[in-house]
Amino acid sequence: MPMLIRSISSLQERLKNKVHNSVFWTRLLHQAASLGQKDMVDFMDLLLSPASQVLNNWFETDVLKATLATDAVIGSTASVNTPGSGYVLLHHVMGETDGDRGMWSYVEGGMGSVSMAIGNAAREAGAHIVTSAGVSQLIVDDSGKANGVLLADGTVVQSSNILSNATPYKTFMELVPQNVLPDDFTRSIKYSDYSSGTTKINVAVDKLPDFHCCKSIDGLQYTGTIHIGSESMEEIDSACQDAVNGLPSRRPVIEITIPSILDKTISPPGKHVINLFIQYTPYNPSNGCWDDPVYRESFAQRCFNLIDEYAPDFSSSVIGYDMLTPPDLEREIGLTGGNIFHGAMGLDSLFLMRPVKGWSNYRTPLPGLYLCGSGAHPGGGVMGAPGRNAAKLVLEDFKKKMN
Repeated sequence: MPMLIRSISSLQERLKNKVHNSVFWTRLLHQAASLGQKDMVDFMDLLLSPASQVLNNWFETDVLKATLATDAVIGSTASVNTPGSGYVLLHHVMGETDGDRGMWSYVEGGMGSVSMAIGNAAREAGAHIVTSAGVSQLIVDDSGKANGVLLADGTVVQSSNILSNATPYKTFMELVPQNVLPDDFTRSIKYSDYSSGTTKINVAVDKLPDFHCCKSIDGLQYTGTIHIGSESMEEIDSACQDAVNGLPSRRPVIEITIPSILDKTISPPGKHVINLFIQYTPYNPSNGCWDDPVYRESFAQRCFNLIDEYAPDFSSSVIGYDMLTPPDLEREIGLTGGNIFHGAMGLDSLFLMRPVKGWSNYRTPLPGLYLCGSGAHPGGGVMGAPGRNAAKLVLEDFKKKMN
């Protein structure tokens, strides 16, 4: 009987998703028709083209094109010549800050302040928040519905609705009990692309880097992003090919930000925090191991030496650093494969295909369980869209049950 009930419940969820997808496609086709042929073709061109083609069509200078191209490969193992990387570029510039399109901002106190603000607002609304409490498994009742979680310390927390902000792989392959989900769904989740070429190095320095090319600029060079190792799109592609061959890039692509130049709360007077976002670093290098301290130090020094080419005193200013390679990001933050977007942002994993085809509306094949993180539509980035969309859906479902 429990298996029969579970099958009926799964069928009902599939039917709901088919109805939802039909509505989505109807709206999408209506909007596409309203665009007109030219605008629709332009949009499809941007969606499907490699970033190199998009940028070559709009700009002339190699340095400018390469600087913009870094946003097309960020967090991925793709090249600027990979079809579909044009959309990833759009994904990173479509946002806004205080009404200014394409702008990024620093958060006072560090990114943790965003979580603190959300947490404080939730508590004011009556939420109870527990931290440092790992979840070992979701609990599924005899009817085939998720109705709670089992914590690592053995505590059982029951709930009529569960929202997972973990990666799709961790949610469905590690937390959901075996033999609960449809085979085709688990197979799609298991073989989705979670690869990453990203390493983060957070550096503490005793002085600001002196970039020789910026002698005439009065400090403005420190307030935005600084791009190293990307003077041409060919240079970015070369760095990517190293990783394809299993090697950390010989000349890594480095995006530098210095939040302490604007946020005085995160470093002592006279000292600064510098963030390095680095590509490309394979999860399992063919010439070493990220667990080897000597290997790690060698790569970090490679990055520092590259920055020295532009700011010669950078290496000598380093007081200390914290390095997070793809395995570190997976182990410490729970990012499968070290992918900061909870899964690749390729053409096969966007829109109705995210996290897998047929399940793009935040519901899952397990009734009562919703996916609300970057592995859901519209994907990664600090924007909160997946969580907001998932929360609205949960409220809609809750209201239907109450009626």
